Amino acid sequence: MLRTIERRRAILTLHGWAISVLKEAGAIRECEEHGWMQDRADPHARERAFDIARQEPPVGVSSQAAAIAIAEVLDSIGDTCPECPAE
Repeated sequence: MLRTIERRRAILTLHGWAISVLKEAGAIRECEEHGWMQDRADPHARERAFDIARQEPPVGVSSQAAAIAIAEVLDSIGDTCPECPAE
């Protein structure tokens, strides 16, 4: 029986890698209408993202640098889309 193993796509920048890890962990999501990233404010998802960064950093990047990249991306993302009307 053949099985395929899902592999992460190659990401060209550390910033792009951090965004993909945060999306995979469920810590951020994309506004369906405008495409802006939004912080979901889920502490468990954030911790999963940091765990991935520490345990599986990109090739050539230390686990500390990967965790810093995750933190920098989280710091740059708000919890609302700037283009969506306020409720």
